[in-house]
Amino acid sequence: MSQVTPSESSCIRRPGYETGLMQHLREGLGIKGVYKVILHEPLTSLHKLMVIQFEKGTPQTEIWRAMYGCASYRRVGGKWIVAVDKDIDGNNTNAVFWAMSYRAKPHRDVQMLMHKDSGHGPRSMIDPEDSAVLINAVLKEPYPPISLPKKEYMENARKIWERLGLPRLQPEMPWYGYDLGMWNDKLEHQAQLAVKGDFWETGKWCARHRRSDVKMNAEMRTVEDKPGRGGRVRARKKK
Repeated sequence: MSQVTPSESSCIRRPGYETGLMQHLREGLGIKGVYKVILHEPLTSLHKLMVIQFEKGTPQTEIWRAMYGCASYRRVGGKWIVAVDKDIDGNNTNAVFWAMSYRAKPHRDVQMLMHKDSGHGPRSMIDPEDSAVLINAVLKEPYPPISLPKKEYMENARKIWERLGLPRLQPEMPWYGYDLGMWNDKLEHQAQLAVKGDFWETGKWCARHRRSDVKMNAEMRTVEDKPGRGGRVRARKKK
């Protein structure tokens, strides 16, 4: 009788399944940019949820080819297939849901494949066939950096934590901030001002660049970077 995973059997099968998929994608299909394939094991038995990590700059065509390749590799494998960037830990479902929430738009980045075999599991009396959902949660454009201190600051904080004898830390990614394409020299300069304690200089700059002619939540990359009117319109004096 097969037991719920993780089990002795699934722990033995997982390395072989993941290696076989990688070989299929890279060598069998010649897909470029695939970094790693992770099969979800707890309760799903390595069959239903697949996460594919990609190198930065991988063409969208290769990402979709890889997901189609995973969906057709094994008859019962790949009900939910998620493509993510290399910085997303495929073994951490919180990180996978994070990518799905902020790096994918369902109307654009989700495809459904019909007529899949339902495989091992409870059978349905309504419809014996299953389907697959492909989710492209890879970054399609530059993003703001992760809103956390840089790695060196977090590592220093960890040393202080350990020196104080506090409970052992078990950090999960992301545990430090890193660039996702939108960090530039001006922002780095402002960040360094904050580190030095000169954060009011950044406040002065922001005050000079307040605008009253820009709609709320406007994309900052579309707004010309020039001094504004401070967001206020002076009342005219009555004659």
